[in-house]
Amino acid sequence: MKTRLLFLIFFSTICFVAVSQNKHSKTTLYPSYKGLIMAGYQGWFSPSSDGVMYKDEKKVHLDMWPDVSEYEKTYPTGLKHADGSVARFFSSADKSTVDLHFKWMKEYGLDGVFMQRFFGDAQARSRNGYKNTVLKNAFEAASKYQRAIAVMYDLSGLSRTGQDCSSLIEDWKYLVDSLQVTNQKGAQTYLFFNGKPIVTIWGIGFPDRPYNIRDIGIERFIDFLKNDPVYGGCSVMLGVPTFWRDLNSDCLNDPYLHTIIRSADLVMPWTVQRFSPLLHSDLDRYRDLIIADMEWCKANHVAYVPCVTPGFSWHNLSRDQFPDDIKPVASIPRQQGRFYWLQLAAAINSGAGMVYVAMFDEVNEGTAIFKVTDNPPASDIAKFADMEGMPSDHYLWLTGEASKALKNNKPLSLKIPQREVKK
Repeated sequence: MKTRLLFLIFFSTICFVAVSQNKHSKTTLYPSYKGLIMAGYQGWFSPSSDGVMYKDEKKVHLDMWPDVSEYEKTYPTGLKHADGSVARFFSSADKSTVDLHFKWMKEYGLDGVFMQRFFGDAQARSRNGYKNTVLKNAFEAASKYQRAIAVMYDLSGLSRTGQDCSSLIEDWKYLVDSLQVTNQKGAQTYLFFNGKPIVTIWGIGFPDRPYNIRDIGIERFIDFLKNDPVYGGCSVMLGVPTFWRDLNSDCLNDPYLHTIIRSADLVMPWTVQRFSPLLHSDLDRYRDLIIADMEWCKANHVAYVPCVTPGFSWHNLSRDQFPDDIKPVASIPRQQGRFYWLQLAAAINSGAGMVYVAMFDEVNEGTAIFKVTDNPPASDIAKFADMEGMPSDHYLWLTGEASKALKNNKPLSLKIPQREVKK
């Protein structure tokens, strides 16, 4: 009896020490992803050393142009509007830019964002770059405007033989220790799931990647995030291909992917470019996919997060990098928000309690939901998708309307909502 008592005391002490060592905040304004609409945030736009952006029209890789009328700081570009005025762009490195973006999130009802952290940016040699400045400013703005925020590691850039996820372990330690991402100054807004901070790993299972998911240490990284006594205790979300469940089409045909997914807490299939309003019944196919995915996830005890996107355009990038396969402008049209709304409605009606929007500021691929202009630069070389006559904040507003429906604060309709005209 005495030996058993001593063992219990010893075990309790070890557990207490392990818990007390954990560096994450015990509380947050966002204890669960359920009921929230989150978006991805790139934050990668920065002027060159001379303060000019996109000087060469032939090298412009943007397919939409932001509405810069509200930015405190903007920078000249090598493009001009139809009236001859110089087209200007913001810099993600400016604190005022990030602050404005999070202000919009609060104003329109977007719950928050996942901050994209690419593999190259997560290396020690990159920590003095502007991407870290963007990250710092974002966590400060998230606290200021009480928006949810979380880190999303993007494995894009993982390529060389011998590279694996070990460096991401060290980067997560750095983010927790030096940037205090899970223990912000001010309001605690790091996004939790099941009472634990969410860390996302995006890029598992895509066949066009140069790395083999079996030898990049992904299980070791997931185990660290979930079980390390100091930096762990996290929930893990994986970004995977659309057809991950059947292991075909855009997905590696490797059952090991399912093993990895079962070890995680949430899965988010990437559906950008996989569906189009131009294809008959494609949105029905999107809905059916969500329902079947959710059944698999329920049986395997993994939470499911559907991905929605307003459209897609890849003309300028393809023109420069793939001249033999130039894509049309707005190849997946937005239809004034109808395509976006029907995806949101399908996800919510299917019972998904969480939504991921691709993306907040991605004007490169024409998926941005932040304020975009209907008056992009005029050029004989670079061509841009416009807003089809809709206000620049149209997609932020639609996101807020969907968020109300997801939270049961208003009825959900398959018909795209109409804004009241102020008299």
